[in-house]
Amino acid sequence: MRKTLLFSVPLVVVALLSGGCTSAEKKAGRGISNTLEIVRLGELDRAVEQEGIFNGMGDGVWTGVIEGMDRSFVRTGVGIYEVVTAPLPPYHPVLTNYISAQPAFPDAYAPRKWDAAIFDTDHTLGFSGGDIAPWFPGSRFRVFDN
Repeated sequence: MRKTLLFSVPLVVVALLSGGCTSAEKKAGRGISNTLEIVRLGELDRAVEQEGIFNGMGDGVWTGVIEGMDRSFVRTGVGIYEVVTAPLPPYHPVLTNYISAQPAFPDAYAPRKWDAAIFDTDHTLGFSGGDIAPWFPGSRFRVFDN
């Protein structure tokens, strides 16, 4: 019995991990991104912006805060689920009828690449474009914005 169990456990692990490694990597990456939503609070920013625009600055903003926190908690929970179940199928995004598969950003902010040497071809000149620290307000400095 022990010998059978000793040989069957590695076979099960290999079978789970060999079934679509690319999809498992995408699912794990999407899960980590969604798990960090509680720190990023993109859903909160978007909900406050949308409710403030469509329902006014009085009640709309507070409704946006509640809705945004709710959506942030849901996205974080989905992220934890996707990280834990990354090696297991299904690999498609879950709960897409409530939250999108892509991270949410306010419409007033379009995310761009970070200002890092790995993303830039002109870093040897001493300047380049991109967000320096996109999570801090007021740090969206871009040299080449065409």
